[in-house]
Amino acid sequence: MTVNTEPEALLSHLQNADGSATFTYAGYTVVGAVNGPIEVQRRDEIPEEAAVDVIVRPAAGVGGTRERHLESLLQSTLRQIILVENFPRTLIQIILQVTTTPENEYVNAKVVQANSNLAILPALLQTAVLSLLSAALPLTATLTSTSLAIVSDGQSKKTVLNPSPREIEVSQSFHVFAFTSHDELILVESEGSFTTKEWDDVFADAQRQCCSSSIAADGDTLMGDSSPAGTDLKHFTRSTLEEKIISDLHWK
Repeated sequence: MTVNTEPEALLSHLQNADGSATFTYAGYTVVGAVNGPIEVQRRDEIPEEAAVDVIVRPAAGVGGTRERHLESLLQSTLRQIILVENFPRTLIQIILQVTTTPENEYVNAKVVQANSNLAILPALLQTAVLSLLSAALPLTATLTSTSLAIVSDGQSKKTVLNPSPREIEVSQSFHVFAFTSHDELILVESEGSFTTKEWDDVFADAQRQCCSSSIAADGDTLMGDSSPAGTDLKHFTRSTLEEKIISDLHWK
């Protein structure tokens, strides 16, 4: 069953980090901490810009190949929105600790090995961006991310937003999209079998959830009534930051 709870976020709650955030959505909870710009080891120093280091820590056990893959995707994506040229010869470190995952993610080995690499990616991206905002690091844009699966029941197909591990396991294909606050596609990762038309449809559904409502003004779902519009993640990010600013500026 798909988790349909609304996203929740808590900003700047870790005292020993320059910025921090806890993000909860779709069965995942991730705690993020950002430090930077800080001194970088000489071997990692980049003369004209800051180095970006992303560390992903799993909810259980120690990090392995799965975490290294996620770190690579996160680093390449976040470097596109951080103004790294403002801080040459320094390091921006982003640590993401997974604390909660959907119940059966670690039960079914097939799901873990085949699909869970991407399933947690939207939560990690969202946490990283909120942590960067908390640290007041200059960004060219924020970003929002979501996941979708195309599930077939034998006669028809439907798109499921934020699918559960079980839905990912039985899906025909699984997709992760990320968009900037300028409504530009910045990341897409897909697994499984799908046609160009099916990819276009899930792209439109992802765009509807991550971008402003004007992107999908028609209000119709693209793959039947089972494709919900979902939560407006762009509005969620903006409102979360606004609430934090209001709280910081409130006279106590």
